[in-house]
Amino acid sequence: MAKAMQTPSGLAAPRGASAKESAVTAFVRDTAAVAEIEIRKLGRDPIELFTRAIQPTLWLLVFGQVFGRMKAIPTGNLSYLTFMVPGILAQSVLFIAIFYGISVIWERDLGILQKLLVTPAARTSLVLGKALSAGVRGLSQGIIIYLLALLLSVPIRLEVGPIVAVFGFIILGSALFSTFSLAVACLVKTRERFMGIGQVLTMPLFFASNAIYPLSVMPAWLRALAKINPLSYQVDALRALMVEGGQSIFGLGTDLTVQLVVLAAFVLLTAKLYPNVVR
Repeated sequence: MAKAMQTPSGLAAPRGASAKESAVTAFVRDTAAVAEIEIRKLGRDPIELFTRAIQPTLWLLVFGQVFGRMKAIPTGNLSYLTFMVPGILAQSVLFIAIFYGISVIWERDLGILQKLLVTPAARTSLVLGKALSAGVRGLSQGIIIYLLALLLSVPIRLEVGPIVAVFGFIILGSALFSTFSLAVACLVKTRERFMGIGQVLTMPLFFASNAIYPLSVMPAWLRALAKINPLSYQVDALRALMVEGGQSIFGLGTDLTVQLVVLAAFVLLTAKLYPNVVR
């Protein structure tokens, strides 16, 4: 009979497969606990979600309407506004997630982070839990932009399958860019410097992507940057799944794989850097 050993949670678990299962269970539990804490914070300040919806609303109502009339950008069988809606959704997700790391600096200053780091929870579960909570924030923006698109008579796909897939990619994109933000926060010691770096990062990521114009109109150097920009794969997936007539340039499998690989890399990097925040 396999011998039992004591787990961090205080429960006895047998060695071997059961021990491995217990470690996985603990990891999932810790990740869910961190995500729940972050989501509760969001519930205390829901107005933040609506204020962050102002910028994408202006992009769709002003930029989209004006450039749609000009017909200056070739978008194939899609109107410019239809082409633009998934890109603005991805932009909204990016802009929320890229500043998510400032919460780590706040937690360090309040002493919360030090308490989290001395718990038995794995660093990866702390990072992944925060990333999942960022995904919930992104979902709120997705709902708002869906409603705006319907009000603007954009031909949105309303089947359950595509909507679930869109929400899945929103969570994935939010998690990806929030972990990138957390990694930056681990290297930056002040809120002011972090905000400055965040502003510098968002515009290049947004404009060096296919969010508001197709790859075909880009110069070669910008097209090369767009193809290594994870935001381009986020937009590509949303465009294929969200609007009638939308197509994926890279393929949904490639879009999913690229974002998962980049997310995994950022989670591992941030978990390694996480203790540096309190130094």
